[in-house]
Amino acid sequence: MHGAPVRFLHLGAAGRDSMSRRPIRRSARRRPVRRSKKQDEQVALVVGVVVAVGLVAAVVQWLLMHWWVLVIVAVAASAAGGLWYQKVQQRAAWARVRAQALRLRIAELDALDHRAFEFAVRDLMRRDGCKAEQLGGAGDNACDVRAIDPAGRVWAIQCKHRRDGDRGSAVGVGVLQQVNGTARQIHGADIAVVLTNGRFSSKAIPWGKQHRIHLVDRRVLGDWAAGSRPLWDLLDRIPPPRRPTALF
Repeated sequence: MHGAPVRFLHLGAAGRDSMSRRPIRRSARRRPVRRSKKQDEQVALVVGVVVAVGLVAAVVQWLLMHWWVLVIVAVAASAAGGLWYQKVQQRAAWARVRAQALRLRIAELDALDHRAFEFAVRDLMRRDGCKAEQLGGAGDNACDVRAIDPAGRVWAIQCKHRRDGDRGSAVGVGVLQQVNGTARQIHGADIAVVLTNGRFSSKAIPWGKQHRIHLVDRRVLGDWAAGSRPLWDLLDRIPPPRRPTALF
């Protein structure tokens, strides 16, 4: 049987090499899709919000069905708030009574040290209805007690304690000059005061009047500490009130 001639394809060396270098294609495998951490957090947040909304809705529905529980809670909260307010008012009233009852003799003030003397002056200002604080110490800028009286006036008080009372050294012009430079400029005072359980020098008295520095000597201090009149009733040339009424 004679058929068509069979042709053989002869591959040279170059052809064989090119076939050997040809990459073998493999079927691609799909990698699983992984969610990022941020996506997981967003899903968790959505789930949490849904759960929270469901809980709130359930609680609201329960309260609507049991409305009397809200009434009991409201009554209990009102009673607790009333008791708390009553106790606050009682403590404030007791504090005012104790402050108003403060009476000090000049001998008691003489027996104090300088720091305790400053606190005594602060307490006397509070007795008269002022909001007062003790500032004395390093860097006090010549103001041991700063107070705001019921009329809104700001007081800057420099205290000078003398262990020997009026037998001790007199308070001189230098102290007044320090107060004059800081009371209004730094402490915003309407009333600048130098107060002592002793006495002032002969030059300090006219200097204080000239520069509107109020001087509280042993006599005025004794009247103020032992009596029921506030300090502004014992001093001359006090500025007018900033406001008509203001109680602390």
